[in-house]
Amino acid sequence: MDQQLAVFVKVAEKQNFSRAAEELHMTQPAVSQYIQALERTMGTTLLERSNKYVRLNKAGEIVYHHAKEILGLYSRMNDLIDDLTNKASGPLSIGASYTFGEYVLPHLIAKMQKKYPLVSPKITIGNTKEIAELILAKQLDVGIVEGHYDNKRLLIEPFANDSMSVVASPQNRLAQMDGEVPISELEKETWIVRENGSGTREAVDKMFSQYRISPKKCLEFGSTQLIKEAVEAGLGISLLSDWAIHKELSLGTLHIIKAKDLIIKRKFSTVLSSPFQTKALKVFLEIIQENQN
Repeated sequence: MDQQLAVFVKVAEKQNFSRAAEELHMTQPAVSQYIQALERTMGTTLLERSNKYVRLNKAGEIVYHHAKEILGLYSRMNDLIDDLTNKASGPLSIGASYTFGEYVLPHLIAKMQKKYPLVSPKITIGNTKEIAELILAKQLDVGIVEGHYDNKRLLIEPFANDSMSVVASPQNRLAQMDGEVPISELEKETWIVRENGSGTREAVDKMFSQYRISPKKCLEFGSTQLIKEAVEAGLGISLLSDWAIHKELSLGTLHIIKAKDLIIKRKFSTVLSSPFQTKALKVFLEIIQENQN
């Protein structure tokens, strides 16, 4: 059954029997036989076939979704058994929200590769909500998210603090002010924020509520790097992780606005769907703990 599901998933993703057969190193008739056998087992057709395409029907979408999860669980089971006798090695699927994934994770991966060169990490970057959903779907081994996230089906463990700062272009009027800036001045600016579902957006919304800030205008951008570029260009101000702005502060292209009584902190957390860990995942989690700030 697992082979039938693997072939079905590949056909569904390639939308073509020939391309699926090529990637699976099988003949096209063999691929067709696997699909037909699976459809007989399911008692219904799963694919819409034509000369131009192969597409999932409604039943196929259900089977595809669960097949991905089943194959992921099967792979993890094999990895856990292999790990009983082998060194830390093999694939490790890591998901991370943007701030941690783009500015912290590369340094941790470099340390892991130096110490455990047989581990092969695959990185997926997304917002906090997206990463959590991939963990639930068993498509990632571990996720690292920012801010508060709660789901009783997941094992969520805070491991590090993250300080955040309001940043502006050095030419911004707030950057020219002496001493601490009154919080009331912040709402006179255009704010550049992340999309809903992002941990950074959650922190911004929490700050607006806590300090009763009502910005005159908000622009929503889909990545931290884009926000930094926009702030540097003088388009507005933003709240960003201190991890994300090290380079810009050293180059003098961004300026931290010291607002009176404004202190913003949050947590980075690991997210797992199971307490069982491969050796590769175990050593990665150990490296995270060793390097927490």
